[in-house]
Amino acid sequence: MVQNVIAQRGGAATGAPETRPRSGAPLLSRAVERLQPSATNSTSQRARDLRAQGRDIIALSAGEPDFDTPDHVLKAAADAMAAGHTRYAPVAGIPELREAIRSKFRTENGLAFDTDQIMVSTGGKQVIANAMMATIDPGDEVIIPAPFWVSYPELVGFCGGRPVSVPTRPEAGFTLAAEALEAAITPRTKWLVLNSPCNPSGGVHTAADLEALAEVLRRHPHVHILCDDIYEHLIYADTPFRTLAAVAPDLAGRTLTMNGVSKAYAMTGWRIGYAGGPLPLIRAMTKIQGQTTSCANSIAQWAAVAALTGPQDYLADRRESFRRRRDLVVGLLGEATGLRCPTPDGAFYVFPDCAATFGARSPAGTAITDDASFCRALLDETGVAVVHGSAFGMPGHFRISYAAAEAQLVEACARIRDFCAALTRSGGDR
Repeated sequence: MVQNVIAQRGGAATGAPETRPRSGAPLLSRAVERLQPSATNSTSQRARDLRAQGRDIIALSAGEPDFDTPDHVLKAAADAMAAGHTRYAPVAGIPELREAIRSKFRTENGLAFDTDQIMVSTGGKQVIANAMMATIDPGDEVIIPAPFWVSYPELVGFCGGRPVSVPTRPEAGFTLAAEALEAAITPRTKWLVLNSPCNPSGGVHTAADLEALAEVLRRHPHVHILCDDIYEHLIYADTPFRTLAAVAPDLAGRTLTMNGVSKAYAMTGWRIGYAGGPLPLIRAMTKIQGQTTSCANSIAQWAAVAALTGPQDYLADRRESFRRRRDLVVGLLGEATGLRCPTPDGAFYVFPDCAATFGARSPAGTAITDDASFCRALLDETGVAVVHGSAFGMPGHFRISYAAAEAQLVEACARIRDFCAALTRSGGDR
């Protein structure tokens, strides 16, 4: 069969494909040309490059906790290596980790999965990529509330789908309104992506918010829901975390709930994400993963078992540390001319509005025309790296990660305040 197909395409009878390129045929696919580089990665790399040149750089662009991976997790990784757990693992994850995830979903989230409804991937981003590749056909639509994590629309577009951005309002805590969801749904809608707490806004959907969205979704049974709960343990309001499939169990059959160990357990580099969902979808995602990366890192999987099943008390201390940093940054930026900085309810980002600075010039003479030019000038002239809001689907804002030492945050905010105070308009007005 394979030889016949190759022969029809002009390959050799041995099965080797024809090596001569088609005249004028481009090397790169249309899909990869649609894909834009990650703005957060690009900004972080620019900060590293400037630091390598000897510049004093404060990088607040990456969503990465500054805490160390817990000692018991490190020990579990070492024990796994000593025990010889260094070989290929099952594509969907080692049984011990899938059982730990199943137990976590049941006890923390009230979600009931069989083990075969759970899979482990190389980070949460691969979970999302697997889901999109398994389900998106050309022209399918995916509703993504804005502001959104930069990779959601890129992965949808890469798969041939159409991302549909639905704006949220700062005064509503950057949460998706039920009427806005209703208006965005069409017969081509395949997915709704919900990220709560949200990167970059820190917005949190309450149980009441989710129930209002569920009422809409019940009227549109062709719409599936992807719940990205990666910041689950970082909520600062009194309202407990809730996920959609727990609030609306009748929608569980079309909900994919994903999470990971990167943010709560300070394990970003270990690259372990996971998901629970309908069995046909999990099987399709596992099939795709089996032909791309295969299993996630075996040592990291054993470390993740320890993270999920070991002590959890330190999470409250880390959350309180992030709360203090949030309050510090919001307070300091509240003193900056031309900025408005809402207080987020979760995650470890603030998302200030900088639109009032547009039309001004920086101390070095850069015209501030939009959020991107604001952030470029801020980095070039003060050494503070932040990410422009347009990358997250909401122009006029920028994102700061406060997952950094308090001394760094104080210095960064002082530089931002000084930068804003020194902006001038025509005639020299401040």
